[in-house]
Amino acid sequence: MINAPPSTALQPPADTRRTGRIRSETISTAAIFALTIILILASRFVSPALGSWDQVDTIITLASFLIVVAFGQGLVILVGGLDLSIASLITLGGVLSTTWNGSFGSEWALIPTVLVICACIGTLNAVGVIWLKIPPFIMTMAMGIIVASAALGYTSGTPRGAAPDAFLALMKGSIGDVSAVLIFVVVFVVLAWILQSATAFGRRLYAVGANPEAARIAGIATWRPIMAAYALSAACAGFAGLMLVGYANGATLRMGDSYLLPSIASVVIGGSSILGGRGSFAGTVGGAILLTTLGTVISALGMQQGWRTVIEGAIIVGALLLLREELVMKLRSAR
Repeated sequence: MINAPPSTALQPPADTRRTGRIRSETISTAAIFALTIILILASRFVSPALGSWDQVDTIITLASFLIVVAFGQGLVILVGGLDLSIASLITLGGVLSTTWNGSFGSEWALIPTVLVICACIGTLNAVGVIWLKIPPFIMTMAMGIIVASAALGYTSGTPRGAAPDAFLALMKGSIGDVSAVLIFVVVFVVLAWILQSATAFGRRLYAVGANPEAARIAGIATWRPIMAAYALSAACAGFAGLMLVGYANGATLRMGDSYLLPSIASVVIGGSSILGGRGSFAGTVGGAILLTTLGTVISALGMQQGWRTVIEGAIIVGALLLLREELVMKLRSAR
């Protein structure tokens, strides 16, 4: 009998490594959802009004904005980037949808127009990151400032107009006894999970984020997944802005500010590597719902909402500390 070479014998099969990673992500995601359920049930001790189905429905409604935004942010993080223009793009989506409402004859022409404009801005972010070699956080932060300033100038500081009827129906309507937004969240999560985890596009995102050079050698045009990730992130932010104006029936110039840090924290809580190449959208959904639940409990306790921001920031710092060795290795390989 001929023995296999020692190096081959010692290496675990690729399927074993992949199965172990999937199992770890599944356990992590299940733990996040379990913690959320425990937090909802425990909130009854804070107030008898909490811990009921009405609270769950409220949490899903409030989390729906963050779930949409965090999906786009997660795609950018998956390819090793970061999108700090999200807050301004949420505001832009809301401002354009209200001020232009009625100008296109049909809101079914208005909505795609707003989303395409947001996606084009995301594409500009990608151009700066890919070809101009500007660090992602600087490029997207600068773009966010430009977009926010443009929205301020366009509205003269006071956005006007009403939300499109389609988004009023989405955020406040119901189908039978089930709220429309709950159905939307389920459909969105399933479609987004399929796109990220079960398509060739999703596999390219993981490959580029894990090792861009290896992906390039494998024949992947690395700029395409990166550009698509930034464009989708911007479009998701614009869509969340449309949802917010449907929820509040109006836009403000600061409406996106409270979603920037939570969008990053949701991805990190969900088990994604902030350095790229690893993550699960199911975990991101769990992180978004957990943060929203935490926010409702903090409000019920009468604590300042700033404590939620402190918790979110601590989560991100903790993730960076846990990944510091991986970060050092990536920086050395980049040199």
